[in-house]
Parts: sequence; C-alpha cells; structure tokens
Amino acid sequence: MAEPDTPDVPQGSEELEKQGFEGIVHALRESTDPKIRQCAAYLLGKAKNPRAIQPLIEALADLEKPVREQATLALSSIGKAAIKPLIETLQEPKWQTRYRAAEALGGIADENVVKPLIRTLKDNRDHVRYMAAKGLLGLEDSRAVESLVILLKDENRYVRLMAVRALAAIGGKTVEEALTEASFREPDEKVREAILEALI
Repeated sequence: MAEPDTPDVPQGSEELEKQGFEGIVHALRESTDPKIRQCAAYLLGKAKNPRAIQPLIEALADLEKPVREQATLALSSIGKAAIKPLIETLQEPKWQTRYRAAEALGGIADENVVKPLIRTLKDNRDHVRYMAAKGLLGLEDSRAVESLVILLKDENRYVRLMAVRALAAIGGKTVEEALTEASFREPDEKVREAILEALI
C-alpha cells in the first residue's frame, strides 16, 4: 500500500481563478477534464471558503486520483468547518471516499478529529484503517492508544506498521509494553524493525 503523493500546484490554476467562486465550483463538478477539476479543487482549498466544502466532499469520489488528492488537501486546508461533513463521509460505502475523508481529517490539527479517526481504525477496509492510523500519528493523542494497540495484530502489514509509528509518537509505559509484546510475534521484518526502533 503506497503512501499518497502530495500533488504540486496544478497548471492552469491562474486562468481558472478568473472565473470566480461559482465558476470554479462549476468546473469542479462539471468539467470533463480531470486537470481542470484538479485545478478547481486546488483553488477552492486556497480560498478556504466553507461554501466549497460540499463540492469538495463530492470530489473525494472523483474517478481520477489527482482530483481526489487535491480535494483532500483542500478540505484539510479549510480546517474546522470541514470536520463535521468529513466525519459524515466516513460512512460512505465507497472505501476510496472513506480513505480520503480520513486523510483529510488527519490533516486538520483539531482534537475533534481524534475520536472519529479512532472509530475508523475498525473500518473493514485495510486502506482506511491505515489512513486513520496515519492521521492519529500526527495528532499524538493518548486516547488512541488502546485502539492502535489492537491494530498491532492487524492482518495487513502496512496497517501494523502505521500503528507502530502512531504508538511510538504517543509514547508512554502502556505503549512500550504493547510494542515489546508485539516484537516477539511480529512476522514481518520491516514492521519488527520499526517496533525495535520505537523501543530504543
């Protein structure tokens, strides 16, 4: 499971920006050119206008990965106003949309995203569990410890690896004990190395 790339500023954004807010939203929703949709998502994030939240949420389900990535970054940049709609999006049936919603929440430095991300650690899709753990890595909140410890037994090695990193960022005696126990049973060399590095 590859970690997501951070898109560069899309070419053509300056020209699209001249169309104003409504024109940009229309381009995001209606353009058949994914590059235009990506530009539109970038501009809406740059503007940080709460009115852009709903069209950006819709863009998390775009067929093109660069558009989904840009919409994710845009929602994170809008910040607190986007938290509630993103939490609701964690219930979407399409895992790719839940994945991006979790990523966007992880990019918002606010304590209100912690509990939703903890709940998302139980998602039935490993990609989504991975992204929830990654979001919690940046937040370093001790409330996540118990749920992250459970992920040390996840079937997916990338999920286990991200759980190790998130736990290491939080630290503490409970984390140390859990990682020590996990080090004896972990079958994957890369994950085991991460555990041992965290325990040093």
